[in-house]
Amino acid sequence: MLREMKRWEDIHLTGINRLPAHTDFYRYKKLNDAQTFNKKVSRGYTLLDGNWKFLYLEAPEYSPDNFEKEDFDISSLDDIEVPSCWQLKGYGKMHYTDVLYPIPINPPYVPQENPTGIYFKELSLQPLNEDERIVLKFNGVDSAFDLYVNGQHAGYSKVSRMPSEFDITEFVRNGSNRITVRVYQFSDGTYLEDQDMWWLSGIFRSVELYRMNHHTLQDIFIETVPDENYQNFTLKIAGNFFTNIISKLYGALLFKGQKIAELPLETENGKFQLSKVVESPLLWSAEEPNLYTLMIEYKLPNGNQEYIPLKLGFRSIEVKDNEIRLNGKRIFFNGVNRHDFNPKMGRTVTYEDMLQDVVLMKRHNINAVRTAHYPNNDAFYDLCDEYGLYVIDEADLECHGFENTGNYNWISDNELWENQYVDRAVRMVKRDRNHPSVIMWSLGNESGAGRNFTAMYNAIKAIDSTRLVHYEGDRLAAYSDVYSTMYTRLKRLEEVGMDAEGKKPHILCEYGHSMGNGPGGLTEYQNMMRKYPRLQGGFIWEWYDHGIEQIDGNGNEYYLYGGDYGDFPTNGNFCIDGLVFPDRTPSPGLIEYKKVIEPIETEVVDSNLLKIKVKNLYDFKNLEGITLNIKAVSFDELLEEHDLVLPKVAPHEELEMTLPINLEKALQHEDVRVCVSYMLSDDELYADKGHEITNESFLVEATRIEKQVRISENNSDYHSELNVHEDQLHLLLENNSCKIKFSKVHGTLLSYKIDDEEIISKGPELTLWRAIIDNDMYKKDDWINKYFLKNAKEQLISINYVMNDGYVEVEIEKYLSAVNQAWGFHLIYHYRITNEGVLNLRLDGKKVIRGTDIPEMLPRIAIQMHVNNEFNEVTWYGRGDSESYQDSKRSQSIGLYRKTIDEMHTDYVYPQENGSRCDTSFLALSKGDHSYLINFKEIRDFTIHDYETNALEEAKHRGKISKSPFNVLTIDYRQSGLGSNSCGEEQLPQYRVGVEDFEIQFEIRKINKADLVEESKFFRVQ
Repeated sequence: MLREMKRWEDIHLTGINRLPAHTDFYRYKKLNDAQTFNKKVSRGYTLLDGNWKFLYLEAPEYSPDNFEKEDFDISSLDDIEVPSCWQLKGYGKMHYTDVLYPIPINPPYVPQENPTGIYFKELSLQPLNEDERIVLKFNGVDSAFDLYVNGQHAGYSKVSRMPSEFDITEFVRNGSNRITVRVYQFSDGTYLEDQDMWWLSGIFRSVELYRMNHHTLQDIFIETVPDENYQNFTLKIAGNFFTNIISKLYGALLFKGQKIAELPLETENGKFQLSKVVESPLLWSAEEPNLYTLMIEYKLPNGNQEYIPLKLGFRSIEVKDNEIRLNGKRIFFNGVNRHDFNPKMGRTVTYEDMLQDVVLMKRHNINAVRTAHYPNNDAFYDLCDEYGLYVIDEADLECHGFENTGNYNWISDNELWENQYVDRAVRMVKRDRNHPSVIMWSLGNESGAGRNFTAMYNAIKAIDSTRLVHYEGDRLAAYSDVYSTMYTRLKRLEEVGMDAEGKKPHILCEYGHSMGNGPGGLTEYQNMMRKYPRLQGGFIWEWYDHGIEQIDGNGNEYYLYGGDYGDFPTNGNFCIDGLVFPDRTPSPGLIEYKKVIEPIETEVVDSNLLKIKVKNLYDFKNLEGITLNIKAVSFDELLEEHDLVLPKVAPHEELEMTLPINLEKALQHEDVRVCVSYMLSDDELYADKGHEITNESFLVEATRIEKQVRISENNSDYHSELNVHEDQLHLLLENNSCKIKFSKVHGTLLSYKIDDEEIISKGPELTLWRAIIDNDMYKKDDWINKYFLKNAKEQLISINYVMNDGYVEVEIEKYLSAVNQAWGFHLIYHYRITNEGVLNLRLDGKKVIRGTDIPEMLPRIAIQMHVNNEFNEVTWYGRGDSESYQDSKRSQSIGLYRKTIDEMHTDYVYPQENGSRCDTSFLALSKGDHSYLINFKEIRDFTIHDYETNALEEAKHRGKISKSPFNVLTIDYRQSGLGSNSCGEEQLPQYRVGVEDFEIQFEIRKINKADLVEESKFFRVQ
C-alpha cells in the first residue's frame, strides 16, 4: 500500500502562490536609466544575495519546531553564501552520476533521508506604500522549497532551474521582516531532473526583491513576422497590466539610440496589442545580431512615469521546403551543448562566467548553443542576443535513469505526470520568448517518449507558434519540428542525409563527445553534414569539464570528479567531457573544432602558381572588408608578408585569386609554405581588430625538399675508427668521441654517448601501447586483459655486426608478442653507426599472423627510448604548436616550432596520452647551443615527455604524475586516432593501426643548434 504523498512528492501540485511566468524585463523611473538596461538602477530592485543564516538537516522531519516563526532564534546558526550549492559549502555529500538516480526509483516518492537546508534572511522594508506590490523572486532552487514570510506560509515551488516569483505583499510589514526558505534535496521533481551532472542542492541562483506599483505592467510578448520576401516585418506587441487602471501607453522603436518608429498603444481591460509594419529593418542572425530597442512608457496612477526597455531582433525561424530557415535562408549549426558550471561554485555561475563562455564560443566560430539540459540564467540569453548565438532552449527535464528499468516511458507516458511536464515547458517559453536568439524550444533530454511530450508540444504552440520545437527522443518526429539524433555514427548519418524527400530537417543534437583527449574525426562529421542538405549541423557534447577545483599543499590546482568524494555509484570522470578545461581555458579539442567549423574555407587550386579559392561558408555575412594576411615562409625564415582586404564574396559564394607573393623569389628557397590568415578588420564585441577567424597553409610544391645522403669525410684527426668489443653480455662500439653499448641478452641499445655525454640510456624498443585515453574505454579491457598489449615484449633471436669503412653495421633480429598470443611481429633492427657517432636506424617489422584471435586495432606501433633530460628544448618541423593526432590535426599547421619538454605536455584533468605532434620531418633536442638532430626518412608523429607511460596511467589527477630522471621519446610508425567512442563514433578505419607490416627509419647526430635547418636536409648514412 502506497503511503500518503508529502508536499514535495505531490505530482498534482506545481506550486502554491507562485505568480504566473512572464518575460524578463525591468521598470525604470527615468528614461536615461532605462536606456542602460542595468537592472540594479531599476525601480524597486533589491538583490538579496550575500550571507544568509543556514540550518542543515538530514530530512525535513528534523526541522525544529516553529522554525518558520519570526522569533525563532537564528543567532547561533551558520552563515552560508547565497547563491551557492550547499555541498560545496561543506554540507551534505558530493555525488556525480551520468544516468543513475541517486535514490530508489519509486515515483513520485523519495527517501526519508532527504537532506534539507533551511535559509533565513532578515529583510528591512520601509516605508511600505499602499500602492506597492512586493514580489520575491528565486531564480534557481534545487529541487523544491517552501517559502515562509514572518511566520506565514507564503508559497511553494519546484523546477530547479526556472525562476519562482511570489507576491508577498500581504505577508510583509514596515520595518524588519523574516524570510525563511526550506529547501529539499529530493522531491518528485527529482525524477524529472536526472541530467548528466553533479547532484547539487540549495539556492544556487540569485534571490531578488521587486517593489513595484500595484498597477504596473505584468507581461509583454513581441513577435516579428516577415513578408513573403523577408524584407519588411510586422512587429507584433501584446501585453497586459496587473489591473485595468492604466489605459494608455506609448511605445517607440529605436536602433542604436535613434528613434525609428512611434508606436501608440491603448489598453482594453488591462491588455494591449499592436501590429506595425517596419520597412526593411536590419535583421538579426548569429552572424549579424542587429538589435533594436522597444521602449514602453506609461503613467502610473500616482502620477509617476515608468519606462520598460526591451531588446528585440527582427528575424523569423521556420521549416520550409524541409529546411530550417532563418529569415528565409537555410542555416547550418556549428554548435555546442552547455551546462551552467563553475569549478568552485558548481552550478552557481556569475555574469562574468557567462560572458566569458559566449566570447570564447564566438572566438572559436561556434554559432549555436543548446542549453543542456535546462534553461540557463536569464542573463545568458541576453548575451546570446547581443553577441549572436542561436539557442535551443531546453526544458528542465531528463528521466534518463528510467532507461535501466526496462520502462523508459514510465512517467513520460503517464497522464498523472502531464501537468508536471507541461509546467516546465510553459514557464520556460513564457520567460524566454522575447529573445531573438532562441529559435527552438526543446522538450528535454533522454526521457523516453509518450503522451506528455505531445502535451508539452501543444502547450508550447498555443503560446508561441513562431518557433520550432525539438525533442531528440521523438524517433518519429511526431511532436518535434526537426528530426534530431545524438551520437549517430557516420554511416547512419549518411543514410539520414540521403533519405531526404519529404522528411523533416535533421540536426545532431549531441556528437563529438569531448572527454579527455579528443574528440577525433570531427572533419569527417563536418564534411558529411555539409554534403547533404537535410543535415543542418550539430552540437558538440559538451562545453565544460565539470571538475571541482582543489588546491594541493604546494598551491597547485587540480580537479576532482565522480568517486573522489567516496560517492557511489558514480560515473567517475565522465563529467570531464568538455571543450574547455574547468578554468575555462581552451582544450586542444576546442582549437580543432574552431578550425573544422571555419566559416571561410581555403582551397588550393595550384600551389606553384599561388592560386587559391576562398569559399564563404557564412549564411548571411559577406566577406567584404575582412583582412587577409599572407606570409611566405621557408622553415623559420619569413620571406614575404602582405595584408589585403577581401572584396565582396557573398554567402556560399567563392572567389579565386592569385596571392601577391613574389614567386620567382620564393622558388629560390626550399620548403616554402604560404600561410593565409583571415582576420577581423574592425573591433567586434567578442574580439579586437586582428582576431584570427581561421587560417590555412600550403606547400609550394615546386620547393618541396627531398632529403639527400651526404656522407661526411672521415676526420681521422678527431674521430678515430670505431673499435668493437664484446663479451658474454655486451657488444661495445667506441672510439675517442663516441661509445655505444648493446645488450647481447636482450638485443637492446643500453647507452649512446657522444663526447662522454649520454644521450640515450635505453632503447629504441618497439611498443604497441599508449596511456589509455577516455575514448579507448570500450577497448581497453580487451587490450589489457585479452591481448595483453601493455606487456608486449621483444625476444632476441640474433645479434650480429659487420665492420665497414667508416661505420659499423649492427643487425638485431627479434620477435615481439604478448602473453598467450600467437600473433606478433618479426623485427630486424638495422643500425649503422659512423666513426663520427652518427646513429642511423631502420626498423623493419613484419606481421606474424597465427590463429584467428587478432586485435582489430592497436593503440600504436612505435619506437620508444629514454633520452638525456638535460636536452630540454624541443624543436620540430611538423604540425604545431599544440598537440595533434591523425584524426585531429587540421588546426595545427606545419612549421618550425620550439618548446620546452614541460610545454609538450597537455594537462588533461584526468591524465592520459597527450602531446603528440603529427607529420614531423625532423626534430632536435637541445641544450644551449648543442643539439641532437633526429631526422626522419618519412614524416612521423612523435611525443616526448619527462615521465613514463606507467606513471601517466597511475596518476588520476593533474600534478600527480611521477617524473623520471630521463625524457621518454616515442616515434610512431602510426598511432591510432582519438575518435569519440567514450560516447559516439569509434576511430574511423583510416585512423586505426592494425597488425601490419611497417618500417621506421631515422638518424640521430650531434649538430650545432644554429645549423639545424641546413643539417635536416640530408642524412649522413646511406
